[in-house]
Amino acid sequence: MEEGQSAQARLDMVVRIIANSMVAEVCSIYLRRTSEELELFATQGLKAEAVHKTRMRLSEGLVGEVARAGAPLNIMDALSHPSFSYRPETGEDPYKSFLGVPLLRGGRTIGVLVVQNMAARKYEDEEVEDLQIIAMVLAEIVTAGDLVGIEELKDIELAPTRPERLKGSVFADGISLGVVVLHEVPVTPEHLLSEDSAAEEIRLLTAIDALRDQIDQMFEGQHGLAGPTFDVLETYRMFAHDRNWVRNLTEAVKSGLTAEAAVERVRNEQRARLNNARDAYMRERLHDMEDLANRLLRVLAGKNTARRLIPDNSILVARDLGPADLLEYDREKLKGILLEEGSSSNHAAIVARALQIPCVGRLQNLRDRVSQGDAVIVDGETGEAYLRPRPDIIEAATARMDVRAQRRAEFTKIKDTAAVTKDGHRITLLMNAGLEFDIEIMNETGAEGIGLFRTEFQFMVSEDLPRLKRQTELYERIMDGAGDRPVTFRTLDLGGDKILPYMEMEREENPALGWRAIRMGLDRPALLRMQIRALLTAARGRELRIMFPMVASIDEFRQARDMVDIECSWARRRGRPLPSLLRVGAMIECPSLLWHLDALLPLVDFASVGTNDLTQYLFAADRTNPRMNDRYDPLSPPMLRALASIQKAAEESGTPVSVCGEIAGRPLEAFVLVALGFNRLSMPPAGLGQVKRMILSCDREAAGRAITKMMGSSNGSLRNEILSLARKLNVDL
Repeated sequence: MEEGQSAQARLDMVVRIIANSMVAEVCSIYLRRTSEELELFATQGLKAEAVHKTRMRLSEGLVGEVARAGAPLNIMDALSHPSFSYRPETGEDPYKSFLGVPLLRGGRTIGVLVVQNMAARKYEDEEVEDLQIIAMVLAEIVTAGDLVGIEELKDIELAPTRPERLKGSVFADGISLGVVVLHEVPVTPEHLLSEDSAAEEIRLLTAIDALRDQIDQMFEGQHGLAGPTFDVLETYRMFAHDRNWVRNLTEAVKSGLTAEAAVERVRNEQRARLNNARDAYMRERLHDMEDLANRLLRVLAGKNTARRLIPDNSILVARDLGPADLLEYDREKLKGILLEEGSSSNHAAIVARALQIPCVGRLQNLRDRVSQGDAVIVDGETGEAYLRPRPDIIEAATARMDVRAQRRAEFTKIKDTAAVTKDGHRITLLMNAGLEFDIEIMNETGAEGIGLFRTEFQFMVSEDLPRLKRQTELYERIMDGAGDRPVTFRTLDLGGDKILPYMEMEREENPALGWRAIRMGLDRPALLRMQIRALLTAARGRELRIMFPMVASIDEFRQARDMVDIECSWARRRGRPLPSLLRVGAMIECPSLLWHLDALLPLVDFASVGTNDLTQYLFAADRTNPRMNDRYDPLSPPMLRALASIQKAAEESGTPVSVCGEIAGRPLEAFVLVALGFNRLSMPPAGLGQVKRMILSCDREAAGRAITKMMGSSNGSLRNEILSLARKLNVDL
């Protein structure tokens, strides 16, 4: 390659050397064109005039079969194989045995390397292994432009280049245009071939040991890697100790690759193999193995997971994210998020909404379709992602962003205006929060307080269990920042899909219905009492509002309330100041309470409806399951009847009640809540402006009468009818 020959001469030399080394009568290289065709670029043994003339589609021939599967194909009698495609110009009639391996780059097939022999034979495993190593090296030097000329490279599909539109689901509203930043982007090997295999093997095994120690420390909460869920960490640990994985890596090193190249090669093979798996579990394991490989590459490179530098207008692309992962990035530069998986109720989505960063999820095979630095549009209005968008799409998105900016300016004008309906009903608008910087957002949006402060976020982004002092300091800062505006602190809502890496949890078949929230607090009273003590201390003589989540029975609330009384007595005996006014409430999110409100409401100082979980349990539909996420509409007769019964019972008992679920921040759903009689709504910050604008244009009494009649409908959803009603009443949605 260094002899200054033409690109074709170098290719011819490569296939000649491979044929001689493999004792093969034919060796051919096919590269993938942007036209999605595989073109014969060089051959030893087939007719020379077929070079650059023979092309076949990815769905055609044995070469196409290798490219499609991304895996080796080893056949004794190629001519009798159903996928064989006869090309007379190549003169391959005499050659029976066939071995083809893919040239993989980032798990994507960019070409195929083939050897053939006249005698019918099955190539040995060692020969397949040898050819795969050669293919890996070829893929790297083709991509680098060292083997094929730069002009030729223009038409070779090394990475996705065409515009694409992917349809997913909205996790956080908004539109943004920026460049792709891959979460935990792999460290690219600088050297592929080693000079000392024994030394490389020692490097590799040392790095694997370091990786295992790192993962073990993550389990113990002693390492500065916050945020991965327990399941991911458990999978890391399992795979990091997997003998087959380590054996594959060491064998690749012994064959002459560097440790980094060995990791890349094994990862590419696993990715190509599992990408075609129909089983969702197997595809999930692929992502786990990729994450593990990336971490091992960083260990080999001597890199840690410190806060990453990102360019302006960054769009973060990942399989899924924990809240701590997201907080590692500069919020001023992070303009959007695209995820392959997740749900609108997962942690990253909640944090994205708090930060007002557009987020779209459930974008299938997203990471295989983008490269670092690609231009991309996140459309958090329609749930779409535009990869490498055309100029007209960019222009349209920019225009929509301008419209949204104008709308935000309008919301800013009314942020200090009281939310009063046209017929004179005052609605209190609060915001959901969970992080310290939410106080800044509260001031920007004009929220009248915090109706739901998720205290578990402090635990989820921490390296270890926050002790009394750290909890107290956070709650003090939140109350100081809120001033005279009310803050309702929800006690820890852990369990289910919110698992702490430093807290040992049993695996549950049905975590959403299992040991979580108040159930965990009552079974671990020290944990709950420490949090209550921190809240009482932080109040420093001010009003304090404490709310218990996931209450399913009256006894559970009584036990939790008793813990508050115990802590108050403890503080009183020691002469410590108590809140000037202590209010203790419960969340209504378990359907069991719908038929026991007459017993619950006299016991609580206030109640709040958690519509996210209430909808989940009412319809027995896991809200984190993509197949269930949009199956049932909260604007349905059963849900509206449930909400109406809660509001009526609260009104009759004189108990203040609010709604703090996600639907409170959507104008159409908030219109229904106001019509049903709710006077307090707590929502993500992004919803405040549009919900207030809706309220100012709403006639509550007229809307209430119409919606009450609709609830007798047999329809599964009332969304269209309610939308028509809103338009008829000139409600500004």
